[in-house]
Amino acid sequence: MVPCGPNVCLRRSLMRTIRYLLLVGSGLCSGSAAAHFNILFPQAASAKKGETLTILYQWGHPFEHQLFDAPQPQSLIVRTPDGKRLDLTDKLEKITRKVGAKETTVYQLHFTPELRGDYVFLLHTPPIWMEEEGEFFEDTVKTILHVQVQKGWDTTVDEFEFTPLTRPYGLLPAMTYQARIALRRGDSLDDLSLVEIERYNAMPPKKLPADEQITRTVKLDPNGVATTTLTEPGWWSLTVSRSHGTRMREGKSQPVRQRTTLWVFVDEPASGE
Repeated sequence: MVPCGPNVCLRRSLMRTIRYLLLVGSGLCSGSAAAHFNILFPQAASAKKGETLTILYQWGHPFEHQLFDAPQPQSLIVRTPDGKRLDLTDKLEKITRKVGAKETTVYQLHFTPELRGDYVFLLHTPPIWMEEEGEFFEDTVKTILHVQVQKGWDTTVDEFEFTPLTRPYGLLPAMTYQARIALRRGDSLDDLSLVEIERYNAMPPKKLPADEQITRTVKLDPNGVATTTLTEPGWWSLTVSRSHGTRMREGKSQPVRQRTTLWVFVDEPASGE
């Protein structure tokens, strides 16, 4: 996202505090208006050939585990280890999950890998209107499923996405992680925002840390590489965005922000480490 000015940042911080106080009693923790992300990952970062597992798509605040109704994905494709692109959009199943006291719409896919190697999933959302930001989000979210053989995890599938430079699985806490943004010829790194890094919590935290510890930010280097340290086990997201034209809403032209997110997994340390 574009960095906010002092007044906007103060307003967002106050909103976060007020929402947290209102919702904590019902078991929900709230995030800032700017912290909506697409959440896409399998139930396990690694699987075996022929083993069926569930891939879940959610929408909301990953760190706070405050979820909202996910929009119906525009598309979901997977690049298989042998280089094929499979369209899985029609295989997505709309379901509801209880988060705190409310039911939330999410989408799931039951997937059985038929080959050994890395499966690269890429989900596109329709434009999502963000009232408090006053703009549309048009998002791509990417995750990699590892199946026994290290083959294809560094594949670029789309024209605007993070390509891992560090393997996105088999990571341990405090390891440095790098990914490079893929752009079309003629696109400029100067048009991109800071990279936002956030961890997914499977349950709402009982107490929220400072905003700066919820969503971290780093700059892309001159080669478009983001470098960060993933300090805890679990799923982590890297997100970057840019302005992407306008679209009409209620008779008015509104800005569109195009974002791309990569999810990677950090393992628990082995016993004795």
